[in-house]
Amino acid sequence: MSPLVSGDFLHTLAKDGSIRFLDATTTLPGETFDPRARFTACHIPGSQFFDMDAFSDPQSTLPHTVPSAAHFAHLFGKMGITPQTHVVFYDQGNVASACRAWWMTKLFGHEKTQIIHGGLAAWQQQGLPVEQGEGADYPTQIYHPQTEYSRIAGLGDMLEHVRLQNRPILDARSAARFYGTQPEPRAGVKSGHMPGSRNIPYKNVLDEKGFFLSPPALEALFLQAGVSATTHPITTCGSGMTAAVLTVALELAGFRSNALYDGSWAEWGSTPNTPITTDKNHD
Repeated sequence: MSPLVSGDFLHTLAKDGSIRFLDATTTLPGETFDPRARFTACHIPGSQFFDMDAFSDPQSTLPHTVPSAAHFAHLFGKMGITPQTHVVFYDQGNVASACRAWWMTKLFGHEKTQIIHGGLAAWQQQGLPVEQGEGADYPTQIYHPQTEYSRIAGLGDMLEHVRLQNRPILDARSAARFYGTQPEPRAGVKSGHMPGSRNIPYKNVLDEKGFFLSPPALEALFLQAGVSATTHPITTCGSGMTAAVLTVALELAGFRSNALYDGSWAEWGSTPNTPITTDKNHD
C-alpha cells in the first residue's frame, strides 16, 4: 500500500464509508496557529482530530516523543479504530504532521494507513466537501498494537551508528541549522550535526507546491546521499516531525527498510558529550 493517496482517487475514498479520515495537523517551530481551532473551522466530513500532543509520551521532556504502545492503543481505540480500519491522515498544509502520524501508526503495526497527498488543500481542489464543527464520534474499540521496533531509533542506537558510521543518517533540518550558522529554536540545545550525517532539508523532497517529488527523483536524491537497498537509513530532524517527511520519501523511493530517530536533535543537542560537528567537509 503506497503511503500516498492523491488526485482523482480521493473521490473514491470519499464514497467509502469504512475509511477513517484523521486530521493530524500540529504546529512546527515558527508556526503559531491553533490546530484544533483550524480543524473545527474546516475538515473532511466524518473526520476526527488526531491530537499529536495527546499521542505523545506524557513523561518525556522532549517534544512529540512517541508514546508507549499501551498509551497509543488506548487513544486509538477510544477513537473507534481497530487494527483492521483503513486510516487516512491529512494535515492543513505543513506536510510533516500527516507524515509523522503515518509513521507512528506504522511503528505500532497499523498496515492500512495512508496520507492524502497535498493535505486538505488537495481534497478541496478536487471539489470535495468540507464541514465545520467538532468532528465525528465513534464507539470505542479494543486496539491491539504490534510494535515494529526496527522503525525507531533511540539515543543509544544513534551513538553506536555515529561511532561505527554503519548506516546513513539523513538530517531534515535546514542547512543553516545543520551547519550551526543559525541557532536552534529550542533553549539549551547546541548547534551543529552528528558526525557523518547528511543534510537533506525536508523541503528538498517536495516540489514548490508541497507535493512529493516523483519516486525516480527521490531515488536519485537518496542514492546521492549514500542510501542503497542494503544501508537501512535513519532520518532525524529537530523533534522527529520533519524527519517523517524524509521517511515517507524513502518509502516512495523504494527504500522501505528505514528508521526514524525519535529524540532527534532536541535530544542529541541537549545531551552532554554527544559528538557534534559543524564541519562542511566531513563527507
